[in-house]
Amino acid sequence: MELTITELTKDFRKTRAVSQVNYTFQSGVYGLLGVNGAGKTTLMRMITTLLKPTAGTITWDGQDVVQMDKDYRRILGYLPQDFGIYPDFTVQDYLLYMAPLKGIRPVLAKARAEEMLRMTGMTQHRKLKMKALSGGMKRRAGIAQAVINDPKILILDEPTAGLDPSERIRFRNLISELATDRVVLLSTHIVSDVESMAGQIILMKNGKFVMTGSSEELIRNCPDRGWLCDVPKKQVNDCCLKYRVSSIKTMADHAKLRILSREMPMPGAVLEETTLEDVFLSCFGERSGDESDHGVV
Repeated sequence: MELTITELTKDFRKTRAVSQVNYTFQSGVYGLLGVNGAGKTTLMRMITTLLKPTAGTITWDGQDVVQMDKDYRRILGYLPQDFGIYPDFTVQDYLLYMAPLKGIRPVLAKARAEEMLRMTGMTQHRKLKMKALSGGMKRRAGIAQAVINDPKILILDEPTAGLDPSERIRFRNLISELATDRVVLLSTHIVSDVESMAGQIILMKNGKFVMTGSSEELIRNCPDRGWLCDVPKKQVNDCCLKYRVSSIKTMADHAKLRILSREMPMPGAVLEETTLEDVFLSCFGERSGDESDHGVV
């Protein structure tokens, strides 16, 4: 079970959104982590065949997914960041409508819809209209439609965006339940979600994969370290211009800054344990005095 992308590239006029990306996904959960504009959604839309690459190939177990055509889409599940709903459909009717579109025979559709309602905790809400659902329940309905065909490849774009903490925990548990014997690729800019769900993490910046590995590997290979520093309040702005500052806690006459730096940034700085948040800031963060380095798509 391998989904392989080779030299995958996507250009929009004069803008390169994804640039010569190479990677092989196997069974498990992969977290695609990056700021808005890193190219995550463009990459996912190419994997789902909604966008045609400018160059490169996507293969499933050695077969080109374009040539696989319908056979590929039968093994694919996709939850976009903003997925379309039918507002006057009940949750149950929505799933029964989506089932045949996913290639499920009508005789099996009801059983699959029932299973998805149970799995996503939506059984008691089956008669609610989609327009009456909360944000969290809409996401659960979206997951239900994405996996109703029992896909081998599950693509989730910003799946926890807008969810409250309890819904995010529920969603994390659901993804863990779904991770067996399939490729799950989820994109987000929420570091804690990736850390808790993904076995492998991909940091994407300006259309390229810049770091890959487990959370532990990324932390171990991070060039920066976190330092706790006490500074006078009047020096806080200067420190923000000079260093990457991940947190500021203001006291009566001084401030505690957490600074990312390869070396001790100032006398008396205390070295702290490196976190995945530090890796993210090291890769994507900027000092206040830096020029912006924004992605484009």
